[in-house]
Amino acid sequence: MTTVASRTGVGPLLRGWRERRRLSQLELALRADSSARHISFVETGRSRPSEAMILRLAEHLDVPVRERNALLLAAGYAPRYGESALDAPELGTLREGIERLLAGYDPYPAIVVDGSYAVLAANGGAALLLDGLPAHLLEAPNAMRITLHPEGLAPRIRNLREWRGHLLAQMERQIALVRSEPLRALYEEVAAYPVPGTAPDDRDDATPYPYFALPLRIEVAGRVLSFVSSISTFNTPMDVTVAELAIETLLPADPETAAFLRSLPAAG
Repeated sequence: MTTVASRTGVGPLLRGWRERRRLSQLELALRADSSARHISFVETGRSRPSEAMILRLAEHLDVPVRERNALLLAAGYAPRYGESALDAPELGTLREGIERLLAGYDPYPAIVVDGSYAVLAANGGAALLLDGLPAHLLEAPNAMRITLHPEGLAPRIRNLREWRGHLLAQMERQIALVRSEPLRALYEEVAAYPVPGTAPDDRDDATPYPYFALPLRIEVAGRVLSFVSSISTFNTPMDVTVAELAIETLLPADPETAAFLRSLPAAG
C-alpha cells in the first residue's frame, strides 16, 4: 500500500467533494464499485488511488472537468482533459455550430458565456437589449454585471427584485457545485450592487406569471418585453473550455413580445 501526503494529496480533495455532495463513504463506494474501507484509505492518504479510480470517483461525485484535472495532478498523474482557446483551430466546428445556433435564434436574444459568465458571443437579439449601455460594461462584457449593475440593464427590468433574486440563487447553486474563486468574487461583487429604484410591474391585469418559469420583464425601445430563459450546456465534454460553455436563450413569454421582435428589420 502506497502512502501519499494527507494534506496536499488527492485524498483531502476527494473527501471535500464527497462531503460537498453529502455522500457517506459507503454510499460513494457502492456507486463506484469499491469499498468504504478503500475510500477511507484514499481520503486519509493511506492508499494512492489509480488514475482510473480517481476518474471513476470524480464521475460519481459529478466533479467538473477542470477539477478532475486538479485531482489527477494532486495524485501525481497527468491531466486528462485539455483546455483549448475558443478560437483554437480544433474547436472550429464547435464555433461554427454555435454561430449557426445564435443566428438561427434571431431575433430572439441568445448569448454564449463561460463558467464566470463572461460573454463570448451574442446575436442580434441580444444586441438589442444591450443598446445604450455604457462602454465600461461592454468592453469585457459579463452577463451578471451587465444585468445587475445599476448602470446596466437593472433600471430597465420591471421585476428587478424577483429577477435579481433568481440570478443570485443561480450563482449560489453553481458555487455549491464547483470550487471557483473567480465565480465567488463575482457573486460578492454583484450581490453588493445597490438596487436602483425601478417602476413597479405595469401589467394592467392580475394574470399570474407563466407557471413554468419566472419571466424577465424588461423595457426595450419604449415598450416592455417579457422573456423566459433557457440555458444549454454540452454533454460529456472532453475539453475544459467546452465543459464550461453555456448558451442562454431568451424565449418570448407572450405574443406581444414575439410579434415585436419579428417586426424588427433584422428579423428578415
